[in-house]
Amino acid sequence: MSYSEDLVERVRDLLHENEGLTEKQMFGGLAFMLNGNMACGVVGQELMVRVGPENYDEALSERYTRPMDYTGRPLKGMVYVEEDAIAADLDGWVNRGVEFAGNLPPK
Repeated sequence: MSYSEDLVERVRDLLHENEGLTEKQMFGGLAFMLNGNMACGVVGQELMVRVGPENYDEALSERYTRPMDYTGRPLKGMVYVEEDAIAADLDGWVNRGVEFAGNLPPK
């Protein structure tokens, strides 16, 4: 699967000051890792965000989100964020992923 290079660049711009940032091909897209832990990524035209199990239901209650179901089964703690939500608050969504990944021990 391909991914939006424009969205990838926008996410890179938001994350460039984070130490321990790497990129990795995952889930048919490009994932952004902080100290080895996935924070967010781009799949197609959508953002995937790791919000964690405790924030999962809240994230899904927001418009333009849905469970991340790459394998056919939802991955609890991971959501897809559609283009309309990205346009309204890309920074906020990326920060949610950074906050969750930043609280995990480095890999």
